[in-house]
Amino acid sequence: MSTRNSRRKPISEINVVPYIDVMLVLLVIFMVTAPLQQSGVEVDLPVASGSPVEQNEKPPVIISIKEDGQYYLSETGDKALAVLLDDLLLRIVAIYNENPQVQIYIRGDKAVDYGNVVSVMAALKQAGVARVGLMTTPDEQ
Repeated sequence: MSTRNSRRKPISEINVVPYIDVMLVLLVIFMVTAPLQQSGVEVDLPVASGSPVEQNEKPPVIISIKEDGQYYLSETGDKALAVLLDDLLLRIVAIYNENPQVQIYIRGDKAVDYGNVVSVMAALKQAGVARVGLMTTPDEQ
C-alpha cells in the first residue's frame, strides 16, 4: 500500500526550457544578421562643415542620388526604393500634403552631376515643398 501513496502526481507546469533554447538561437541569428542590413543607398557624400540638424519624432524622407543618376526614396528610414523622377515627385507631394512638417533631405553622391541635384530641388520647389536639406559627411577638423 505504501507504493500507491508514493506515486508521483502529474505536473501541470509548462516546460519552458525548449522555448528558451529557441529564443537564444533566434537572438544569435538576429545579432548576426542585423549589421548586414543596410539602411538606404550607399552614397559617397561630399565633406562639408556645419552643425547637425535636429530631427522630428518621425524619420525624415531621404532622396538619394547615386553616381549613375539613379534616384532612390526612403520614406521610413529603413529601405530605399529605386524610383523615376516623376514617381519620386508624386510620392513626395503626397507625403508633404499629408504632413507639411516632414523633413526632406537630398543625399547626392559627390560624383553625381550637379544638374541632377538641382533638377530634384527645382521640382520639389514647384511641388510646393518649402524646405529641403542637403546631406553631407561632417568635416573632421
